[in-house]
Amino acid sequence: MARTQALMIQIATGDPRPITKQIVDAVRMKIATGDLAPGAQLPSVRGLAQQLTINPNTVAKAYAELTTEGWLESRQGLGLFVAPPRQRLSDAERERRLDEAIQRFLHDVIALDYPPDEVQARLHREFRLLVPRKTA
Repeated sequence: MARTQALMIQIATGDPRPITKQIVDAVRMKIATGDLAPGAQLPSVRGLAQQLTINPNTVAKAYAELTTEGWLESRQGLGLFVAPPRQRLSDAERERRLDEAIQRFLHDVIALDYPPDEVQARLHREFRLLVPRKTA
């Protein structure tokens, strides 16, 4: 039987994203980078709510969204687990979301007035920091 994986995430009160979105984004990132392996058990709704000192309904909503998207799977009577890897979106939807994310990124960064080479180098460095965890 799998042991519950501690979910080391933080909620930022100054973040403009709703708390539910912060949880969803943090869990997605941990799964995508390999910090949470397939089959790892997540804390209960009540457990994570106590850890983050938030309403359990907020955690339940985040977990439900992650389950609907295929990141998590529920096992009757056992809890929530990281789902096995699979392509969760169609190629067209993945392409659309990538384009949308790049546009958001560019609009945020362009006003900072950095040379494109520096932006690309820093982005590349951040990817290198994330990718080894996923392949290790």
